[in-house]
Parts: sequence; C-alpha cells; structure tokens
Amino acid sequence: MTQSTPLLDRLNWRYATKKMDPAKSVSAEKVARIVEAARLAPTSSGLQPYEIVVVKDPAVRERLQAAAWNQAQITDGSHLLVFAAWDNYTADRINHMFDLTNQIRGFENEGWENYRKMLLASYPQRDAEANYQHAARQAYIGVGAALIAAAFEEVDSTPMEGFSSDAVDEILGLRARGLRSVVIIPLGYRQEEGDWLVSLQKVRKPTDEFVTEV
Repeated sequence: MTQSTPLLDRLNWRYATKKMDPAKSVSAEKVARIVEAARLAPTSSGLQPYEIVVVKDPAVRERLQAAAWNQAQITDGSHLLVFAAWDNYTADRINHMFDLTNQIRGFENEGWENYRKMLLASYPQRDAEANYQHAARQAYIGVGAALIAAAFEEVDSTPMEGFSSDAVDEILGLRARGLRSVVIIPLGYRQEEGDWLVSLQKVRKPTDEFVTEV
C-alpha cells in the first residue's frame, strides 16, 4: 500500500470540480504559484512551445464560457488558465530559446549548438499541424504541473477540452500571436451544495493494474 504524504493527500482531495463558489476568489499569490509550477515544467528540448493566458476579467470569461458549452466553472471560478501552444516551430522560435539558454548560462557549448542545428534542420521543415500537435503535447505537461500545484495550494480546478478552440482563439487573439488553445482550467473553490461529484469516492485503477514493473 502506498504510504500517505501531504502531496498525495492533496491529490486524493482534488477532483474535477463541477460547481465553484462565485463568492470566493483565489488569491493572486496562489495563482502565481500555480502558473509558476507550469512554467517550471519540462518540455521537449527545453523549447517551452506554449504560453498561458490568465483570464481574470469576468466579461471575457463570460464570452469564453459561451465558447465552452456554457460550463459554469468558467464564470463561477475566479480565474481561467488558457494553455495555448505554438502553431508551428520556426527558426526564430527555436533560436530564441537557444539564445536565451546561452545568455542565462553565460557560455556557449559546442554540443548544445550542434543540437540547435539539428533542430533547425528538422522541425521547421515539418508539417505545421504535426508541429502544433507536438507543441500541444508539451503543453499537457504544464497542465499536469498546474493541476498538481493547484491541489497543493488547496485550490479547486477542472481541466477542460470541451470548447471551441477557434472561438477561444478569436476571443483572446491567439492566432495573431501564433498560438492555438489546447486546454482551459478554471480555478476557484468548490461549492459543495449543488456539486454532484463532491461526495463521491475517487475511482482509479488499482496499482497492480496500472503499473508494470520490469
């Protein structure tokens, strides 16, 4: 049996909240820490091919709610995180991250520069849709980090794919920035009255069905 830890306790506590209390707001400090956890998440080749839009404005969230099957958490929560992936890998985007690495570390490494050349010779030549799908998978790593961080902060969250990405992109002006929405996450605090899921036991496969040791 897995030994309980504070983090595992919080992950057992969290669930995909169906009803959030519109009278309660997540503090700016907690939101910042949740977003920071996503920023620190690993990505393929360290390119970080996605961004996060933090939507606080109630009017904008109302428009986004209409693009997401009118799911109540979007407006009942106090913040909405929109994970938006690069629409393509370009030489400029790749070079920016390699240059940033060199700037922060204060030196250039021959192996690292050879790796840059390898990516420049392959990624920008691939189909744009394939590149977007690759970038979207990197965004999901950040989504996972954000969900875990939210649980650690005792903030409720609900990851959602049920929305019109075209509509969300238009509302937030993402396509003009070379981005496409992938996942949205409302943040808030559960309102137990009216949430059919809050009292139900968490269901996951038992470890021996989920994990194979080799």
